[in-house]
Amino acid sequence: MKACESCSDRVHIGCNHKKMPVLARALGLVLIYLPILTLPFVFLSAYMTYFSLKLCGAQDVKKLKDFLPDRASHRYDLKSQVTMDGSFSLSLAQSKLYWIINCTWYCPVSVGLFEWHAYMVKVVENWWCPFNHSRKNQYTDGAIDQSFWHIYPEDKAKLHEEDKNNPIFTETPEK
Repeated sequence: MKACESCSDRVHIGCNHKKMPVLARALGLVLIYLPILTLPFVFLSAYMTYFSLKLCGAQDVKKLKDFLPDRASHRYDLKSQVTMDGSFSLSLAQSKLYWIINCTWYCPVSVGLFEWHAYMVKVVENWWCPFNHSRKNQYTDGAIDQSFWHIYPEDKAKLHEEDKNNPIFTETPEK
């Protein structure tokens, strides 16, 4: 069934979940947690990107904490955490600790980490590659004062007019 036009940009999962075989859902649960094994490498990559920017002279680069929700903003603590009624007693969905770890650490830290890393990669892209392409308009959250090419007048002159004056990597465009 096709989604309505106003909802076409949504992922449809809730309407299909209960239709999936239990084994498929169980495998999906395992697969969602296996990336925990990669988190140390993602942290390492993000911090290498952060320090790379700092060593190139970047200031005012957002930090990981800027992408994490305030702990006080979480609705539940271990005492008040809601759980699901389970069809079998070993279900993780019946554990308060499972939901607290999942919903106050794993999910928000993972989302924040990947958003922070994506933000910094956009900064890197805007710094080294101020060349327009079809998705460059989505890099505005990584806007910079001027690109590597803009700080060298002889090289800035080589750029296409739109690249010389793009507000994503040119804080003060030429008139």
